Amino acid sequence: MVILIKDAFDESLPLKLASFGEVTSDESRLKEADVLLIRSKTKCTREFLSGLDKLKVIIRGGVGMDNIDKEACKEKGIIALNTPKSSAIAVAELAFSLMLSIPNNIVFYDNTMKKGEWNKKTKRHELYGKTLALLGYGHIPREMSKRAKAFGMNVVAYDKYLTEADVPLLPSMEDAVRNADYISMHLPLTDETRKVMGDALIGAMERKPVVINTGRGGCVDEDAMAKALADGRVSWFATDVYSSEPPAKENPILSSEHVTLTPHVGANSVENLARISDEVVETIKRLIEEKKI
Repeated sequence: MVILIKDAFDESLPLKLASFGEVTSDESRLKEADVLLIRSKTKCTREFLSGLDKLKVIIRGGVGMDNIDKEACKEKGIIALNTPKSSAIAVAELAFSLMLSIPNNIVFYDNTMKKGEWNKKTKRHELYGKTLALLGYGHIPREMSKRAKAFGMNVVAYDKYLTEADVPLLPSMEDAVRNADYISMHLPLTDETRKVMGDALIGAMERKPVVINTGRGGCVDEDAMAKALADGRVSWFATDVYSSEPPAKENPILSSEHVTLTPHVGANSVENLARISDEVVETIKRLIEEKKI
């Protein structure tokens, strides 16, 4: 069995996989691969998959799978999987740190201090007692919820696939965001969720909230968000993800005020990369035991 590691994983992964077969990162051997390991960089489109007749399994290290053409995989008999549990803590911690930094003016204080200013007039706000709406309630937002509750926040959620949870589930996204002070997005990118954070959903917000997105950039209508930031309907936007990555120079979010930006690093903690590797190993082991590879 040939296992090809195409994107960046923890450096310990090749050794962990060695007992399963030959492990390589030589992309010229792509057509020889039985198992392909990717993260978000590689796009497994129909065109990419054409000619990969030996490929049996694609494992995406991370949560989102919108960079894999699932229909094309199904047609070719390729099993496409992710590592849904491994990234929960890393992404939740980034989302929470973004949310925590904004009312505490961390970036502003740091920048002004470095300019020699002593700005004590700009006041901070607390998370305590505020309402956090989680859009999506999978592994990552559940970790986010634990942290928010520890800070004394009120937590609500919307998830079309759930009927019960440890937080109040509201019947629609509009209901979830209506009275939210903070909104954290953890949605997959589908035809239904593409640009869902747009004029209509923003129009349902009554508290001029902070919006954080560590899910998928395509779920936000960036033009609509830029307008909402400019006219104050959204007080702040923090995002780790973009409609195209890296974002185009003309992306309106880059020139907007009241934004905090990170370069899609939610899953990039040292600890998480190790967890992803462990989950990849367990997944391949299971597939071998089930005689699927």
